This record gives sequence, C-alpha cells and structure tokens, in this order.
Amino acid sequence: MILASYFHEERNKIGIVQAERIIDISSFCSDMLSLIQLVGEDKNLLDTWSDRAAESYSLNDVRLLAPIPLPRRNIMCLGLNYADHVEEHYSASGREITLPDFPIIFTKATTSINGPFDPIPHDLAVTNELDWEVELALVIGREGINIPAETAMEFIFGYTVLNDISARDLQRNHKQFFKGKSLDGACPMGPWIVTPDSINDPHNLRITSRVNGDLKQESSTRFMIFDIPEIIVQLSLGMTLLPGDIIATGTPSGVGFARQPPEFLLPGDVVECEIQEIGLIRNPVMEHSKI
Repeated sequence: MILASYFHEERNKIGIVQAERIIDISSFCSDMLSLIQLVGEDKNLLDTWSDRAAESYSLNDVRLLAPIPLPRRNIMCLGLNYADHVEEHYSASGREITLPDFPIIFTKATTSINGPFDPIPHDLAVTNELDWEVELALVIGREGINIPAETAMEFIFGYTVLNDISARDLQRNHKQFFKGKSLDGACPMGPWIVTPDSINDPHNLRITSRVNGDLKQESSTRFMIFDIPEIIVQLSLGMTLLPGDIIATGTPSGVGFARQPPEFLLPGDVVECEIQEIGLIRNPVMEHSKI
C-alpha cells in the first residue's frame, strides 16, 4: 500500500495512493503519525478506511507533502554505510580507507524536513558547499527496545526516499555532522510511504540521484554494509524506537564533494532522487531570499 500526506482545499490531509489518484482518509485519522500509531495496533484499519472512504482526487490536483511533515524527534541517519562511499569519502580526505565496525549514527533536526517537490533553500551566506545524498529511509511502525535481528523487519511500517542534503563546509568547520546536515529544508523526502507488503526485497532496490538530469549516483541497496535488521538492532540497543521514527540508511558513492573537481549545488539546480519500487522526489535549489 502507498500512503501519502498532501495539501488540498487549504488543509493538510492523508490518503492512500492508487492508480494516479489519492483516496482521502483524513476523516478517519488526522495525520500520518496518528495513522502509524493506530495501524500498529490494528493492521486491518487501512483496508477498512479504503473501503469506506467517500472522496478521492487526482494526484495532479494535490500538493504532496513530506510523508511525516513534522516528526516527533530528529531523523536518525547512518553515515558511510556503502563501501564505495567509504572509499570515496576517505580518498577525498586523503585518509586510509577503513570500513566501520559499527554503524556511524547522527541525526538531522526535524526542521530540516522538506516536501518531495518543494524548493531546497540555499543561503550563500551560510554555505557554499551544498551536497546531495540519495538514501533509502525506514519508518518505524511500533515501539521497541533491544530488538533482535530475527524480528527487526516486523517493526518497519514502510519505506520512503530521502535526500540527505549536506553542507560540507559546515561539517568541516564544526567537526561533526549535525549542523551541516540540519539546515532548514535539508531533508526532502517522499513522495510517500510504501508499506513492506508492496516491496519485493528492500535489500535489492536500485537507488539513483541526478542533478540537472545528469546521473550522479547509481547503486543498489544490496551494497549496504549494515543491512536493515542490523541497523534496527544497533539503534534499539538501550534506546526505545517509537512509531513514526525515520531512519536514513546511508548513501552510495557519487556525492559532490568527492568528485574531481568537487561539485556542489547552486541556485537553479534541480536534484532528483529515485528508488526502485518506491518513487522519485525532485527538488529545485533556490536562493533563500526567493523562497
């Protein structure tokens, strides 16, 4: 099933996407976080709501929002979770290439969330090195702590596409990830959430990014160093995962800062991120003052 948050008739709504239309289920549930909580308690609700829904709209007549426009807490992210990205990262930094023994975890602020087709703000007074990173993101469906690998996949509500926009100069200046990853609008995601029953194998999905139509990243989720169960195991050790938590699983090689010469996003560019069986997000980069 495909679930989306969208704006229509002057208010935010939620719906089920079917055949280029969106079935409105806002009368049954107010927002995606509430939906995730309720469905975690009764998995038959979505079918019931779909059967009882009275209204639907063409996707062309609505504005798709980030599936979870305001998460309850920071987006959790993995760094260096593809071997080829580890290689390009350390090579660009002139350091010895070493694969991580444990997931490298950081977070992005909730205010970085952006819609799947909305502008990415670019304030040249803040950063001159804005970079792209296409990632598969997981949405947690129910609460859990110290989750074993054998049952980890049962805690996933669905999957979405995420662009981990990164200000490389801020990362370098502050010597950590958080600030450079958390600028407003630096986390476009969507275009919706696809539930696990609609994904053949989340560990075998083609993942790509393009800038102005030029292919920049092309890989498969099968090349992740830490697979999805292990990510959930590690994050849940001593820390409760909550319904609606968003986990970005890392990016493959092809990012801008590691290219020769380095490439960074500029106002007027258009970034596309796409993952097989999930969908595509497309975001123009715009000067901050024009947004």
